[in-house]
Amino acid sequence: MSDVFLTGKRSSAQATAARTSTQSRRLFAGRQSRRLREALLAYLFLLPAFLIVGLFGLFPILFAAYQSTLRGLNKIVGTFDGLGNYLRAIGDLTYVLGFWGALLLVLLAVRSIWRGRAAAAEKSEPFWLWAVPGLAWGGLMLALLAWIVRLLPLLLRIPEQLRGAQNTAENFRRLLGEAMTNPDVLQMLWLAGATLIIGIISHCIAVRSRNHRQHHGNFSGSFSAATILVGLATLIVWLTWAELQKNLVEALEKNVGFSIWSQFILISAGFVLLLLSWLLWRGANHCDSLVGTFLRLGGAAMLIVGAWVLIAEAPRVIAQGDEVWWYGLLATFYYSLGTIPLQLIIALVLAVLLFQNIKGRGFFRVLYFLPYIAPFVGTAAVFKIIFSSRPTAPINAILDVFGMPSLGWINEPQGIFNLITPGAHLPIWASGPSLALAVIMIYGVWTFFGFNTVIFLAGLGNIPKEMYEAAAIDGGGRWAQFRHITLPLLSPTLYFLTLYSVIGTFKAFNHIYVLRTGAALGTTDTASVVIFQAFQRDTRYGYASALAILLLLIIVLLTVVNNQIASKRVHYG
Repeated sequence: MSDVFLTGKRSSAQATAARTSTQSRRLFAGRQSRRLREALLAYLFLLPAFLIVGLFGLFPILFAAYQSTLRGLNKIVGTFDGLGNYLRAIGDLTYVLGFWGALLLVLLAVRSIWRGRAAAAEKSEPFWLWAVPGLAWGGLMLALLAWIVRLLPLLLRIPEQLRGAQNTAENFRRLLGEAMTNPDVLQMLWLAGATLIIGIISHCIAVRSRNHRQHHGNFSGSFSAATILVGLATLIVWLTWAELQKNLVEALEKNVGFSIWSQFILISAGFVLLLLSWLLWRGANHCDSLVGTFLRLGGAAMLIVGAWVLIAEAPRVIAQGDEVWWYGLLATFYYSLGTIPLQLIIALVLAVLLFQNIKGRGFFRVLYFLPYIAPFVGTAAVFKIIFSSRPTAPINAILDVFGMPSLGWINEPQGIFNLITPGAHLPIWASGPSLALAVIMIYGVWTFFGFNTVIFLAGLGNIPKEMYEAAAIDGGGRWAQFRHITLPLLSPTLYFLTLYSVIGTFKAFNHIYVLRTGAALGTTDTASVVIFQAFQRDTRYGYASALAILLLLIIVLLTVVNNQIASKRVHYG
């Protein structure tokens, strides 16, 4: 009897082991396990790049954002000042951008949820099943960000406490341990650990429920992105409201007016009208009747006029900010508008010519590309000599041959429109770029048109020759071929170069810094130069960081606008 019992027990154990073995084989076999292995392998290979990009790309941005909330001269760790540096830079416009920026982040969060839900419905997949793990992963990222913000000031203060005889390994380890075990730091670390555990458990439950329903989708990313965006929006609203309350109290104590609410309403209404006018303008392209098209265009024009009237409040708000920063932005816009169209047009013409079967085209390609690969500092120094204000300078000597007077060139602070019309005294924004900045524009076009030419040549090489042959057989001339074949099929290349050039001109620094002179009275100081001066000369690290964040936001905004305008007109053939 005992043998039978033992035999049955052994058989049951063997059956259990067999089921366990089968389940383990299923865990590492099949479509789901193959996808899991491929995903883990991909993440393993992406990890080094993520660490490098995070350390040298994302962390400096986060550190600049943190530093922009601090105030102090020649101090990495200054006193907390909220949005004070932004108020010094752009005045009360900070409040408008703060509230509208937070609203934009909330709208992006709603958009993320909406798109994820639509994608899940299209594939008949469960969407809300991933809400808890998605919220947990998003909360984990926010908790880690808060942990870094709490820990960073403590780490940055360690070098100040290790001066002289205190600079020992034992003191460093002690101070590092005190920073890591700080109650506020540990609180964020425990919060991150709790969200991590919740995320893992809820994710496993969601995966098991999904597999039970024989689905394959994972939509936790939509909830994670929405959580992060809402968290950032909450932080911006808190900072903006705290700064608003502080300035309101100061205004009441000093018994002075505080017109932020009227400014906020007027400027916001103006931007809303601009948005509506843009929507009407876009809708005019899809209108079937001619009358409807004209009505939409007329309505858009009227809204633009109304927006201009309301945004007229903006100059008074801008006047409260840093004049040097606004002039730097104006110079940056002038530099961008004066270089990008010219260098793209010249590069496109040269690319079309060099693409023909002519002798020496390889030599010309190398010749035009040389300015781009030559050292910027050296070539800028040569330009500084050529466009010197001396009467014997090369460019002034050429003018003298034609009987024209010498010009100040690199030292001339007056706008080119004021120079053309000496009797008219135009305001700074309407006088155009200074002659000194125009010289820098010439240098920028000379430097970068060769690079654009090479990229255009690569784009021309991807256009099938059969299309030109077919167009020639149908009677299409060179201009018709260029207009209906070359330009549409070069649109992806043109879109890339436009985007690349906008970002490059707004970040340009090396040659501008070399070519600038004191005699130009700061008219050549673009935004990058102003940021460098605030950091290097004035040692206002927090203020320089705030300016850098503002420049980053401007570049992102221009990139989004360029993408919205040009992406739908790009033909990928």
